[in-house]
Amino acid sequence: MPRLEKVYLKNNVMGLISSGTQSILEEESHIKDVLSRIVVEMIKREWPQHWPDMLKELDTLSKQGETQTELVMFILLRLAEDVVTFQTLPTQRRRDIQQTLTQNMEKIFSFLLTTLQQNVNKYRRMVGAPQEQEALTTPQKADLGQEPKAQANCRVGIAALNTLAGYIDWVALSHITADNCKLLEMLCLLLNEPELQIGAAECLLIAVSRKGKLEDRKPLMVLFGDVAMHYILSAAQTADGEGLVEKHYVFLKRLCQVLCALGSQLCALLGSDSDVETPTNFGKYLDSFLAFTTHPSQFLRSSTQITWGALFRHEVLSRDPLLLGMIPKYLRASMTNLVKVGFPSKTDSPSCEYSRFDFDSDEDFNAFFNSFRAQQGEVMRMACRLDARTGFQMAGEWLKYQLTAPVDTGPMNSKTGEGLCSIFSPSFVQWDAMTFFSESVISQMFRTLDKDEIPVNDGIDLLQLVLNFETKDPLILSCVLTNVSALFPFVTYRPEYLPQVLSKAPRTRAVKNVRRHACSSIIKMCRDYPQLVLPNFEMLYNHVKQLLSNELLLTQMEKCALMEALVLISNQFKDYERQKAFLEELMAPVTSLWLSTEMQRVLSDPEAFISYVGADNKIADPVLEDPSGLNRSRISFCVYTILGVVKRARWPVAMEEAKAGGFLVGYMPSGSPIYRNPCTEQVLKLFDNLLALIRTHNNLYMPEMVAKLGETFAKALDMLEVEKNAILGLPQPLLELYDSPVYKTVLERMQGFFCTLYDNCFHILGNAGPSMQQDFYTVEGLATQLLSSAFINLNNIPDYRLRPMLRVFVKPLVLSCPPEYYETLVCPMLGPLFTYLHVRLSQKWQVINQRSMLCEDDAADDNPESQEMLEEQLVRLLTREVMDLITVCCVSKKGAEHNTAATVDGDDDEVMATEVTPPASAELTELGKCLTKQEDVCTALLITAYTSLSWKDTLSCQRTTTQLCWPLLKQVLPGNLLPDAVSWFFTSVLKGLQTHGQHDGCMAALVHLAFQIYEALRPRYAELRAVMEQVPDIQRESLEQFESKLLNPTLQKVADKRRKDHFKRLITGCIGKSLGEQFRKEVHIRNLPSLFKKVKPSLETDVLENEDGEGLTALFEP
Repeated sequence: MPRLEKVYLKNNVMGLISSGTQSILEEESHIKDVLSRIVVEMIKREWPQHWPDMLKELDTLSKQGETQTELVMFILLRLAEDVVTFQTLPTQRRRDIQQTLTQNMEKIFSFLLTTLQQNVNKYRRMVGAPQEQEALTTPQKADLGQEPKAQANCRVGIAALNTLAGYIDWVALSHITADNCKLLEMLCLLLNEPELQIGAAECLLIAVSRKGKLEDRKPLMVLFGDVAMHYILSAAQTADGEGLVEKHYVFLKRLCQVLCALGSQLCALLGSDSDVETPTNFGKYLDSFLAFTTHPSQFLRSSTQITWGALFRHEVLSRDPLLLGMIPKYLRASMTNLVKVGFPSKTDSPSCEYSRFDFDSDEDFNAFFNSFRAQQGEVMRMACRLDARTGFQMAGEWLKYQLTAPVDTGPMNSKTGEGLCSIFSPSFVQWDAMTFFSESVISQMFRTLDKDEIPVNDGIDLLQLVLNFETKDPLILSCVLTNVSALFPFVTYRPEYLPQVLSKAPRTRAVKNVRRHACSSIIKMCRDYPQLVLPNFEMLYNHVKQLLSNELLLTQMEKCALMEALVLISNQFKDYERQKAFLEELMAPVTSLWLSTEMQRVLSDPEAFISYVGADNKIADPVLEDPSGLNRSRISFCVYTILGVVKRARWPVAMEEAKAGGFLVGYMPSGSPIYRNPCTEQVLKLFDNLLALIRTHNNLYMPEMVAKLGETFAKALDMLEVEKNAILGLPQPLLELYDSPVYKTVLERMQGFFCTLYDNCFHILGNAGPSMQQDFYTVEGLATQLLSSAFINLNNIPDYRLRPMLRVFVKPLVLSCPPEYYETLVCPMLGPLFTYLHVRLSQKWQVINQRSMLCEDDAADDNPESQEMLEEQLVRLLTREVMDLITVCCVSKKGAEHNTAATVDGDDDEVMATEVTPPASAELTELGKCLTKQEDVCTALLITAYTSLSWKDTLSCQRTTTQLCWPLLKQVLPGNLLPDAVSWFFTSVLKGLQTHGQHDGCMAALVHLAFQIYEALRPRYAELRAVMEQVPDIQRESLEQFESKLLNPTLQKVADKRRKDHFKRLITGCIGKSLGEQFRKEVHIRNLPSLFKKVKPSLETDVLENEDGEGLTALFEP
């Protein structure tokens, strides 16, 4: 645009600001916004080089009145947002503007502060506010005619605060703390001004949250002074005193954040080597902070927890008598805060009203409260590190109170029986909170106090009270069991109480979850304190035998839990023969049942199996009638027991003990010991039938077998609702926890049976390697046996069954297998598996891609639970599982242990790094090398890895790109790759960029991989050049330049980063963009002449001109 036109446009816009809008109270906000944005766009293109007087012009405009001043504030704010916050300009322009802003910051800040002060003074004068400080002029009587004028001043005040908030975040701290922290003082003062307090609190929060050099932050401690503390506390009291009004509540949240940030600053500034001292008002600060921790709003309570944790952890403050004196008060507050009340749909607590502002539903509140409670547990443990006795004393008092308090079940619930609690009953809510409190406090006390300081007598008294407490209420009984577990460490001081504790486990068919809880408590005791339980082994064993003698008395899970507990203690025999004899005796009932002729027939024939478990029946009453329940429980019992024994039976950890006990049988060539497991003989006896069951189970998915399922059980092999919800990421409904098991239909029970059975069989195979080691890997024809059972009929196995198989069986088996058995066992098994998985996944993704192309024509189904969405998410999860398995098998990451923990369905961490450079040390493992030696397996691996780059799953793409693709390709580089294959690898990466280029993390990783391939293979394969030439919008000259440098070995190599940046610019046409970016009109802002160019003096001429040599000496002057 010609210069004259620019000037004309600028003058007109400034004229509009000056006199073209209606007054501040009448003009529409969108008009003000657009007008300020037009000025900002001009500034972005012309300031400072072509418009040096811009700030002066704005200053002049602001003197015309409130309307213009508000617009000037908008302009300054939008400018800071575009240049600093959102950075929507080219680098050079951004740097020019930001540097000029910084140079003028003193003036800008002074202007903002003056504007704020003058307008606030005028506003207060007109509304007759009480005098607060000398800076404010004497108030006068309010005049009704002045009302609009007062409102206009108030508007400007709000605009000034908003603008300040846009600058405080990034300007030098010296501007914020200038003039004895005048800005902070003003902000504190405004906290008591109802119209301006939220804006002031926002600014204060940003200022107090600043990071930077500790030295620069010291002046912020002025906020602990008398004046600032007075204003902050009086503002909080006033806001809270006016009841629940949304505006006041928002302000309270901001104030709470200010106090939290103040606490963080204090923790950062106060240290053993710092000259900052604990503020004199620290006690006042703690009192006000505690007031927020005891506020009815659950959200405010939770906001304070991180800061409490930081204070209790701090090296100096944690020894401060004021903070130590606060611990009992904090713990007392926690006792209230742990009580789960405040559901937005209820009215049984003052918290409910606040929750309606903070949470959309009870599910939302429930999720929040669970994480809040976990956080509180953490902070309580920190507090108890400083004062363990107080916490224990409080826990004891509360426990005694709950044991004597009458049960209040609250309003009747249709599902719970007469007089029993539901999860919302007042009594249970209290019991639940008390149990969590005592668990946190007691566990910390044992970690903190020395052995002789522990109050053993008090602990045993409490344990005695809990053991003597009788209740029929399942929910309360569950809490009682947790308290027994929490107090169990006291038994290590008085072992005579052990029999009583062990007999507390319920012996009747009470409620499922309570029985499950009792079982896990016993397992936990035997796992954590096996030495303690060992002397009572015979008593426990007889007790279990008695319980097992009646088939109907316990569920299968309970029987197995008790057996697991016994196996854990038997590990303490440290005597191979004795433990082997015990395991033989323990497993005798399972062995006779599992190896019986009838069971062998059932396990090896799918039709007989369906009939035996009752899945071919038509049931009239699906809740009560279940004729084959006992048959199913027998199979479950056997499988559970085998799993329990394989998982728990182990040799002693200490090698000397293992040797003495007869567990050591020799040494590997590498010198590592070879142990034998006392359970091996028993488990291998049952192994054939286990494989038969797995084969049968896999064959159940054949269409002809599915057709044989009875009418009631047509969906018996489908996913459970819980699994579906987890995969779709839907929140679980707020169940009355203990109601559901009783009301399961027989179909749900059948689905649960098939699902658990399938998982447990593979858990046994996955644990067999680590447990039985060489005895398992040398089973004759193991690879063939596994291929003909676990891997049979995979075509019909649904994705949701294939995933757990890969995760709980194949992955652990491979990870624990010694290299000697790679050739005989792992390769023959993984080869066909990987080939199959590649074909399967390719077909699935093809269907998904076709579907998405069709969906672009038709309206897509919006139902989030639609079958298609579930299937697609399952394919995604299966893809991740497969790629993870391939990576674990093939790639070793030096210096980092591979994490074998399974990811939870639907909860995969979608967060991605944006700067990705694959670990240079990623090498193929021995197994990886072994697999890539076989041509067909190597081809399957490479094709799967590179094809997966364009499947629509970003997480899988990023992991595969960074961890797997290059190490695999590097392995085959020395051989003669076909030119077509090389082109295909490179094209696959470019296709991946087209699909995932919109995600920074994936884009960075894929560009790096494409660069590696091109650099390594272009000298040998000219075909890659042809692929490059097909990249959309590629610049031929630039490509020529890149190629000449790459192919000419004599030239000095340019730095790696510059080469990569050049390459990235070449392939930009391939990099996919998000939908929002695809049709965006690019705005081009041209760079202006550089502001800060340093002119280099021409040395030769200067030196020659000064004949007396002055020029030379000048060069060396500082």
